[in-house]
Amino acid sequence: MKNNVAEYRKKMGYSQDKLAEKLGVSRQTIISIEKGRYNPSLSLAMILAELFKMNVEQIFILEDKDYKHPK
Repeated sequence: MKNNVAEYRKKMGYSQDKLAEKLGVSRQTIISIEKGRYNPSLSLAMILAELFKMNVEQIFILEDKDYKHPK
């Protein structure tokens, strides 16, 4: 899954540390999400979207490889 977390985080003026603090997660979690190494839980994704005042789909974009079943 691709994401725009880094882009929106920077637009909001948050450092990785500040975003981690607001979400109650570690900075390492933010780094892992931004690099696409970790997909957040649904609740964390929704809280992040609320913080950015965006829809979850604007931040996280499914790719073909994310579908386990053929379309």
